Amino acid sequence: MLTASDKANLHKRGISIRQIEEQLKSFVVGFPYLEIRSAAEPGKGIVQVAEEEIPVWLNHWDEYLQTEASILKFVPASGAASRMFKDLFEFLENKHDNPGNAFEKKFFNEIEKFAFYDDLNKVCIHNNGKTINELLESGQFKIIVENLLTDKGLNYSSLPKGLLKFHSYPTEKRTPLQEHLVEGALYASNSSGNTKIHFTVSKEHRHLFEKQLNETKKEYEKKLGVSYDVSFSEQKPSTDTLAADSNNEPFRENGELLFRPGGHGALIENLNDLDGDIIFIKNIDNVVPDSKKNVTVTYKKVIAGILVNIQKQCFSYLHELENESISQAKLVVIARFCEARLNNFHPNLQSLSPIDLRNYLIGKLNRPIRVCGMVKNVGEPGGGPFLTVNEDGTVSPQILESSQIDMNNPSDKEKMQQSTHFNPVDLVCAVKNYKGEKFDLLKQVDKKTGFISLKSKSGKELKALELPGLWNGAMSDWNSIFVEVPIETFNPVKTVNDLLRPEHQ
Repeated sequence: MLTASDKANLHKRGISIRQIEEQLKSFVVGFPYLEIRSAAEPGKGIVQVAEEEIPVWLNHWDEYLQTEASILKFVPASGAASRMFKDLFEFLENKHDNPGNAFEKKFFNEIEKFAFYDDLNKVCIHNNGKTINELLESGQFKIIVENLLTDKGLNYSSLPKGLLKFHSYPTEKRTPLQEHLVEGALYASNSSGNTKIHFTVSKEHRHLFEKQLNETKKEYEKKLGVSYDVSFSEQKPSTDTLAADSNNEPFRENGELLFRPGGHGALIENLNDLDGDIIFIKNIDNVVPDSKKNVTVTYKKVIAGILVNIQKQCFSYLHELENESISQAKLVVIARFCEARLNNFHPNLQSLSPIDLRNYLIGKLNRPIRVCGMVKNVGEPGGGPFLTVNEDGTVSPQILESSQIDMNNPSDKEKMQQSTHFNPVDLVCAVKNYKGEKFDLLKQVDKKTGFISLKSKSGKELKALELPGLWNGAMSDWNSIFVEVPIETFNPVKTVNDLLRPEHQ
């Protein structure tokens, strides 16, 4: 099945033949749905923070920052902006020259509100000898869009989201990269004022990120009174996955194996390479202007305070569990902590012998920890926080994608429809054990939680394999605590018109 050329290609990518065999097997057998006990909800898997508790958690975080701990912010930023402009591409392809639907009308009616307006106006004058307003008055709407999206002008459709101008200020226009620099300084700086941020980027755009950082860094350090330690990495070729044809055989193009990026789950490798005690994770497009950052910053510190408080208790119990003569009464106290604070449930806890119970508790406590902000559903229920049954029969919190839920099972479908919260990708993680050693995060991945999607290439159907998602199966064996955070902390930009929402103005 694999030729000498194939094997050389695999060696170059750092992919083993065994990996290929496992991937091909996955196309044949698929991935099992997860067994859901229930959707997580307030009082049952989701913590609600009362107003009077906020200062307590903020204080926990402030105290932690006085230590020598390393704080890091991790931002997946390789996403292309092309999907933001799907509606505008459709407008270009339509026969009509004037804006027809509500999306198109809103874009042109409020075009002056976009942070990229001045740049676009200059390009229109340079390319067509007319301002945006003059082009609008003469009905040349498509020329404006071409100047925004194509390489004739700003080429925004080919850039990553992180480098587009999102927000306007009196003296500058900021991109998501720059907003993350500012945000990081507000909650992820250590006691020395050092702010470490890591962006995962695509190879083709890395130089553009580095250029913008170099143009911004000193100014922001002076303005915010911090020093930045910013780094970049790319998704590893070894995490690419093989595409398969309709017969579950390797898909080939011009005789060569076709590989595809393995999805955001591949970034667990990048995360594993980093050295930090506490790591914040947030998507590149979920940023707001300074005037609206207070809620985000407050709740980032709140969930971080909850994390370090829980970690402190876990570490204390793990030191006690080193004592083989630990009392039964203490084991019961620790088991109750696992249930009450970590939402880890063992179906037959009472039947375990003291030795087995001690080993079980060590195994459950000695894991990476993450606190995940969850927001209330405002649309159709889908993927989000659930309590699921693990392979060993225990129950623990997991973040599921809708593709991991069996919608043909009436019971599971009902549980999903009853879900009250969804995952905005608002995580803070503790990735070292109670001895100060880094966890090997690759050992915590549940490889049975990938998924397969149908795509096409050169007119032929193919099957694409995505690795377990970064905050889904890639963190399956972490201890997860879900905390309700305000919807105001979730402001993604999925379409260009999202930038016209009040949260981004």
